[in-house]
Amino acid sequence: MILDTKTLLVKAKEEGYAVGAFNTVNLETTKAILNAAEELRAPVIVQITEKTMDYAGGRALYFLVRNMAEFYHPDLPVAIHLDHGKSLDVVERAIEIGFPSVMYDGSRHPYVDNVRVARQVVEFAHAKGVSVQGELGNVPYLSEVRGEVDWDEYMTDPDEAVRFVGDTGIDTLAVAIGNAHGFAMERPEPDYDRLSKISSLVSVPLVLHGASDWEDGKVTEVIRRGISCFNVDTAIKLAFIGAVTHAVEENGKTDIRDLVGPAMEAVQTEVMRKIRLFEGEGKAEGFASSVAS
Repeated sequence: MILDTKTLLVKAKEEGYAVGAFNTVNLETTKAILNAAEELRAPVIVQITEKTMDYAGGRALYFLVRNMAEFYHPDLPVAIHLDHGKSLDVVERAIEIGFPSVMYDGSRHPYVDNVRVARQVVEFAHAKGVSVQGELGNVPYLSEVRGEVDWDEYMTDPDEAVRFVGDTGIDTLAVAIGNAHGFAMERPEPDYDRLSKISSLVSVPLVLHGASDWEDGKVTEVIRRGISCFNVDTAIKLAFIGAVTHAVEENGKTDIRDLVGPAMEAVQTEVMRKIRLFEGEGKAEGFASSVAS
């Protein structure tokens, strides 16, 4: 069943686990993500970035994900989500295609500009029954990290988070507590107290980006303190590329299916591992099937 992220994450927040949001770029990663969620009976978010929409065709990839989910996994709670939409135009394009959930990422802009565009996104999206994720604070990319980092400049301010949610009407909030995209240098220890304060002040589910390299202890702690969703991209890429490289170098394969088949299996294994870390296994029951049409 196709749902929006708000529906998945509100339930996760209420029950104290987190949903995995996994980025896809093709048929193989999509199939691996959905098969992993099915095997563990876990709700799952399949994400498509703005860059991937340009690469694969937003409409083509959206309907690939949707058709695979509806035909092969009809009773599995699946959200299809635009990840890191950087402009109103891109978000509107995704909504017109059919995405039931979108992210507007204005985190690199001044607060007033982030709020202004996020509010426009929310007005447009909510009129069409689409949920919206916003981001406050700054989750850096590897290319942005140079030398010593003043993490106070990057992390989400709890009081500002309250204003941001109220000023925009967003449904979920991505926060920065020392996390980073890719395997960039992160804060030595996440700011757990900051997360606890944000969680106590805002009512919407909280999302953590840059979670590919987060493992047992950190994952458990931030779920306990209010995180309801983890975004995972780099770990999927590494699993896929590693398996393809091995198939080429060790087996001398030339049939594309013989190369990407092991890659698909490697991604499925990694996604299952992450779902278990996020405590989402067995949480697929109890969702209404009529939320997103």
